Amino acid sequence: MSVVSLSPVGRVLLRDVALVRIRTAIVSGDLAPGAVVKDAELARRLGLSVAPVRAALARLADEGLVEAKPQSHTRITPLRVAEVRDAVVVVRAVHELAVRQAAAATTPDDVTAMRAANERFAAAVAAGDVDAALTADDALHGVLLARCGNTAVTATVERLTPAVRRLERQRFAAAHGRESVVLHDRLIAACAAADVDAAVATTTEIWTALLSELEETPDEPR
Repeated sequence: MSVVSLSPVGRVLLRDVALVRIRTAIVSGDLAPGAVVKDAELARRLGLSVAPVRAALARLADEGLVEAKPQSHTRITPLRVAEVRDAVVVVRAVHELAVRQAAAATTPDDVTAMRAANERFAAAVAAGDVDAALTADDALHGVLLARCGNTAVTATVERLTPAVRRLERQRFAAAHGRESVVLHDRLIAACAAADVDAAVATTTEIWTALLSELEETPDEPR
């Protein structure tokens, strides 16, 4: 019998389930900024034991979505625009790197997938469906992240994007979405033409537009 087959996996899988569910609730606003959370209550709501929930909360603290004070409480991190702005700067640089590595290597299937994602994004923007728009946006950029093939890049984006998305979701506006459709089209065209410089420049413009919008956003109370 393989030793691998005897390796414990249940707790890891449950931790991952808890992580995804709690992170989604935070990003969507179901768990509001500043809200105090208790691991036992979250475990009850998720139908899990406390252990995987605690492990998930520890990971979310590393991501900056949760903050814990020993002997006091755990709460959802308030929205602090300056911190989100810092994260966007890093996310922009990482996406620029991914596009620089991926743009010349995109396949026809990649281009087709990106166009389909942008069509879904445009439809969601027109319908005012924020969740669907952000899901489609992630799918579009995810094609280039996958083509890049750099696991450090992917890990960095996965770690920082939830904090950015939390504020972006709250501030999502149709005007910004329509502008993004146009920028996405330009990015896709650059990749289809293997024009690396144009693809990187467009990526910079996409994320810089978000940075500009954050300049006028107030922080949540601490």
